[in-house]
Amino acid sequence: MQEEAALIKKRIKKDALIRKFCFYGLFKNLKFFEPFLIIYLLSMDLSLFSIGILYSIREITNYIFEVPSGLFADHYGKKTELLICFVMYILSFVFFFIGGEFYILCIAFIFFGLGEAFRSGTHKAIIMSYLEEKQWFSYKSFVYGRTRSFSMIGSSVSSFVSVVFILGFNNLRLLFLFCIVPYVIDFILIATYPKRFNEKQKSIFSFKDFLTASAASIKSIAGKKEVVKVLLSSSLFDAVTKSTKDYIQPILQAIILASSVTLIGKLSKDDVLVIYLAAIYGVVYLLSAAASRHVYRLDKIIPARRLMDIYLDVLAAAFLLLALFVRIDAVYVIIVLYFIVFILRDSRKPVFVDAIGDLMDKKERVTTLSIDSQLKALFVTVLAPLLGFIADRFSIPVMFIVIGVLAFVVNRIVSSRRKSEANTT
Repeated sequence: MQEEAALIKKRIKKDALIRKFCFYGLFKNLKFFEPFLIIYLLSMDLSLFSIGILYSIREITNYIFEVPSGLFADHYGKKTELLICFVMYILSFVFFFIGGEFYILCIAFIFFGLGEAFRSGTHKAIIMSYLEEKQWFSYKSFVYGRTRSFSMIGSSVSSFVSVVFILGFNNLRLLFLFCIVPYVIDFILIATYPKRFNEKQKSIFSFKDFLTASAASIKSIAGKKEVVKVLLSSSLFDAVTKSTKDYIQPILQAIILASSVTLIGKLSKDDVLVIYLAAIYGVVYLLSAAASRHVYRLDKIIPARRLMDIYLDVLAAAFLLLALFVRIDAVYVIIVLYFIVFILRDSRKPVFVDAIGDLMDKKERVTTLSIDSQLKALFVTVLAPLLGFIADRFSIPVMFIVIGVLAFVVNRIVSSRRKSEANTT
């Protein structure tokens, strides 16, 4: 049995289409601006609350178009939907580059949100369909962990390369233009996917049927309590980490610029900050890539649902500790804790895919995954400006305390242990 599994994993690694899936993730994550996005927005005299509003605009757009995008894939094909999403991303990069005015940034975030809505869930569904076709579905955690690790490698490479761009050109805006190149490459890569991924459930689109199918899918999923719990756990976890993962930027900016930290006499504190942030993001994504690739091993020891509970509790503890160490400016401890938050965020994805894949109906797969992203978008829409307001009004440590308590309480509600305890009584 073990020999057969090892042989199948070798075939998976050598499979040409699996490799394309991996490189899709790599190019998609070449977002050179990511380690400096909040700093870029703060440089335009925006408050953390205003930045939270921009994040909300992105997520509202994602929220509005999330489930419709899943049904769009059913009607017009997953491959077509992915091609459209990259056009939206590229348009967003153009408006980020223009920048300057708040309304222009709003447009940039709207296009980015459209890209997210048309992408999320769709590529996962393509991967799952292919695994079923090859009779490799039981290896979904291994495959998704592998593709996810390539995405993290892309993010790591992106972080290190961004230092060269910034120190060489001394212009944060140019990072958005540089992002267009890998996204054009990904567009071409997706165009080479087999035509069968563009299979359509219906040749004629009816808006009435569109709404009916959407309502029916949501109603069906809402009736499955365990699926709802998994979706709530996943979406809240992702929303919290997505809303706060880049707060390392203003934290380090404040610590470094207020201190006497230097790195070689010729470099300014701004240059030191750039190097610190790029190194942090670069290293953490390498660690996340390794964690994402090997998390399936934990799945053999601990059930996926139980793992999701453990992840949420560890996340709560990490944020409570961050609140303490940010107050005393313990920069290296802060960096380590942020490493933990990033690794938790990225290695939990394969665990979620494994847990939800065993619970959901095959026919509802795209819509179910889209609902997960839609819930995440809804939570970010609320949390991003709220947490930004708390950080502005009180402090970032207070914001971290709120997050830690929230994560701990929610996990007591959606934990799989509640189900097992109920079964024993």
